[in-house]
Amino acid sequence: MGDAYTPGLTVTRHTVVRKTRRLPLPGQVLRAVGDRVKSGDVVARTELPGKVHLKNLATALGAMPDEVAPQLRIKPGEALTRGAVIAESKGFFGYFKTRITSPIEGTLESVSEITGQAVLREPPVPVEVKAYVDGTVVEIIEGEGVVVETEAALVQGIFGLSGEVNAPLVVVAKSPDHVLEAADLTPEHAGKVVLGGGRATLAAMKQAMELRVAAIVCGGFAYQDVKELLGYDVGVAVTGTEGLLTTLVVTEGFGDIAMATATYELLASLAGKTASVCGATQIRAGVIRPEVVVPGATAAGAEEGAAHGLEVGAPVRCIRAPYFGRIGKVAALPVELATMPSETRVRVLEVDLGDGEVIRVPRANVEVIER
Repeated sequence: MGDAYTPGLTVTRHTVVRKTRRLPLPGQVLRAVGDRVKSGDVVARTELPGKVHLKNLATALGAMPDEVAPQLRIKPGEALTRGAVIAESKGFFGYFKTRITSPIEGTLESVSEITGQAVLREPPVPVEVKAYVDGTVVEIIEGEGVVVETEAALVQGIFGLSGEVNAPLVVVAKSPDHVLEAADLTPEHAGKVVLGGGRATLAAMKQAMELRVAAIVCGGFAYQDVKELLGYDVGVAVTGTEGLLTTLVVTEGFGDIAMATATYELLASLAGKTASVCGATQIRAGVIRPEVVVPGATAAGAEEGAAHGLEVGAPVRCIRAPYFGRIGKVAALPVELATMPSETRVRVLEVDLGDGEVIRVPRANVEVIER
């Protein structure tokens, strides 16, 4: 996977977050505009059609397809129980009858007079969509879902794994560069969103899953550990359905990278509040960011240090080698084009990395950290 990402990660204490909660199939919407909802409230539900099983009754009965209907003991549309007799042959003088039984519980959907094939369907699978965040329903998508709006702190990450969780936020890392080890996690962290600092080790992630920690939010994670954790290479990241017992959100990038100080301090200040966390990531068209949403965070200090677009003083993150993952502030925006080692002429900017080092990089190689 390349070390380049679409610019525009948001790290802010106060913003308006709108979440579309949509069913995979048309169904029933359970809320109305103006309703206040909690993260765990069901806002819409539907049923997915059950799994289909095929059984050739004509072959099993030794009959022609048009001879199957009189031998049916359960008619199309009727319920099935496991082991129930679906069809029974007349036999020979009432003896040597052939009985066809159902391998499932469900419904006999149809029997073809052309092929003698029976379609057996398992019971429908209920699907519920929850609000995900505490907020207010501001829009109804007829027959599909709702849009929930909330005022919240929002931290978007670079990469994540697994789906949505809601749990209290606890601080484990002592600093933004604290490497999260397995020993840092204890049974008291079960069911919590754990704030790490820098890189989370593979051992820490495995310990978190064993303890059933709800989520880990950290600065970095080794890319090779992703394959070790999942058993396969994620390639171009489209994640969120891994089904891990612990959701992972990486805020900075792959490798031994410290969490940005502003991100760490923001999340640490929200300790004890319930966070909505999702690791779903898509870095192709239709970008999806992993995120930490903390509804109810106050707006106090939200404008402090705010940056609007690429301007002097704006916090930025380098998103390509050799400075990948480094955080700094825009020191200057030269107007003239600069010649790069590749001999291309591009527009550049100067970034103060905060340790006395000022670097010059192409503007396309940074993303603004919106705050």
